[in-house]
Amino acid sequence: MRQYAEVAALNAGAKGAVRNPVEIDELITSFNAGRYTQLEGRARLAVERYPESGIAWRVLGVSLQAQGKDGLPALQKAVELMPDDADAYSNLGRAQLQAGRIDDAAASYRRALAIRPDFAEAHYGLGIALKTLGQLVDAVTSFYRALEIKPDYADAYYNLGEALQGLERLDDAVASYRRALEIKPDFADAHNNLGNALQALGQHVDAAASYQRALEIEPDFAEAQSNFGNALRNLGQLDDAVACFHRALEIKPDFAGVFSNLLFTLNYHPDKTSEEIFAVSRDYEARFGAPGRTAWRPHGNVREPGRRLKVGYVSPDFRRHPVAFFLEPILANHDREQVEIYCYAEVKREDDFTRNLRRTAAHWHSSVGLSDDAMAQLIREHQIDILVDLAGHSAGNRLLVFAMKPAPIQMTYLGYPGTTGLAAMDYRITDQYADPAGSDAHYSEALLRLPHSLWCYRAPDNMPDVSPLPALQNGHVTFGSFNNFNKIRPQCIDLWATLLRRLPESRLLMLTVPEGEMRRQLAEQFSALGISIERIEFHGKLELNAFLKMFQKVDIALDPFPVNGGTTTCESLWMGVPVVVLVGNRFVSRASYSLLSAVGRQEYASETSKGYIKIALNLAGDLPRLAATRAGLRARMAASPLTDGAGFTRNLEALYRQTWVKWCASVSQ
Repeated sequence: MRQYAEVAALNAGAKGAVRNPVEIDELITSFNAGRYTQLEGRARLAVERYPESGIAWRVLGVSLQAQGKDGLPALQKAVELMPDDADAYSNLGRAQLQAGRIDDAAASYRRALAIRPDFAEAHYGLGIALKTLGQLVDAVTSFYRALEIKPDYADAYYNLGEALQGLERLDDAVASYRRALEIKPDFADAHNNLGNALQALGQHVDAAASYQRALEIEPDFAEAQSNFGNALRNLGQLDDAVACFHRALEIKPDFAGVFSNLLFTLNYHPDKTSEEIFAVSRDYEARFGAPGRTAWRPHGNVREPGRRLKVGYVSPDFRRHPVAFFLEPILANHDREQVEIYCYAEVKREDDFTRNLRRTAAHWHSSVGLSDDAMAQLIREHQIDILVDLAGHSAGNRLLVFAMKPAPIQMTYLGYPGTTGLAAMDYRITDQYADPAGSDAHYSEALLRLPHSLWCYRAPDNMPDVSPLPALQNGHVTFGSFNNFNKIRPQCIDLWATLLRRLPESRLLMLTVPEGEMRRQLAEQFSALGISIERIEFHGKLELNAFLKMFQKVDIALDPFPVNGGTTTCESLWMGVPVVVLVGNRFVSRASYSLLSAVGRQEYASETSKGYIKIALNLAGDLPRLAATRAGLRARMAASPLTDGAGFTRNLEALYRQTWVKWCASVSQ
């Protein structure tokens, strides 16, 4: 994050210095020339000789800050001596920002603006403080005010873009970053953040170009290198993405987030084996997990097997997100006499779903801005018995907190399709369908298998009604692909083209496909396989209501592989749309099979491509039967273990209790 890069020049006529001694005038001249790092010695002599000179104290403070030293005491002294000097308060605010004293910084900038309302740098600094505090709407106001006063303020446009992006005003954020780059074309940070905003908009080709430009300017920009890898992953260029992550780790070996991106991508890679991915996860443990052992200490939790348990859930996704959708029925159905719930939310922008989840938890704590040490200490103070990670190696994870072992029992669940690799993570919650017997060797955690499925689904209240079978009116079958486009591999396209050739009148509807280059490439791939583009209907990302209504246009859903759907599979079934699934040998390619098993529809799944085609053809070949299936699938799902929130949660609590009893009987702490 780029913050406050400018320091206001000293004013020789500042209050408190009616007539400056020669030494002070020379100090001011050097300061105004920008020679901050060279002035510490001279400034120290000046404050010794003229201890009442606020300007001398200011120069000393800024010089110390410019060298990475603590300039706060000197700058505090400066404002005491010059209480009406806006520049002094602005410099103090900047130092407070750097020291992490964000509330104090905001107060200093406000004091500067009370003295000088048209002080662009102080409006900018206040915006930085407010953005850091998560007060994004007010931060945007401050940045706009700075830009009214100083229209060519590139850093202000950059930080305005960050605040707008945090508010999910992505188009406005893109415009702000582009304006920063018009002013300052070689602004590598702005190119990088422009890429982030474009990625969020699904414009992965343009995002990749922005990251490339950032790297041309700053080749050792590890964050841009990692982001470039994420963009390439979303474009399906997995080998190139992996190379980017390795390059980022060469630049910045202690960049744990890059290693998580690498592991996440390897799970998507069709050519990587479970053994290969497991080996890389153990490397993560060696680099990032093992150092956390220095924080391991005995746990003083009371060893009573039957007592009420404190269970903590840690997630960046306590918001409108698939993880939260599956967690919501669990939090709502926990037995409050048996379990006391703590949620640690790494959520920078809360939404209505966050507020709903907050009401179901006994204790809610934001972990945003907490260091790993501070968060681990907070969990210890709460004496959490079982700490559950809901992110794994996905974005926003706090795995380094788990590496410190703040709770006696630690588990990973829901948010990531593989092992964390951490020795500190005791268990992984799964089921026999996603992780059948023999899978255990590919996890550093012991596997805890729930009886039906590892997921519990609760349909949103605004789900549309199940519509009549579209094929009866259209005269042809429409297949649908509703999952994120980055799950669609060439093998999918080949198999889907085979299916479309077998049913010449059929159509394919694909969602989440970005306009432009990606659609052009897909059209070329299908055309090369004998499928006219007129038979395929593309859509980009849609708002939820529009997305759900698309199920009313589709007769049969096609699950991608080797990375299956999750939430989308549930939504399809709830809307009466059968999902044809190809079952693989890794968790990512067995997720939908787990969901189908819970609903009692394993017949939609096959372990071979030939079987996949056969299932789809059989469904499409008997429209009256398909119509009856569509009409009854929601009721069948509603009566299944997949939507039994109370029963599911009792099973989950039984696993918690089982591990707790085992820990109580153990010798080690």
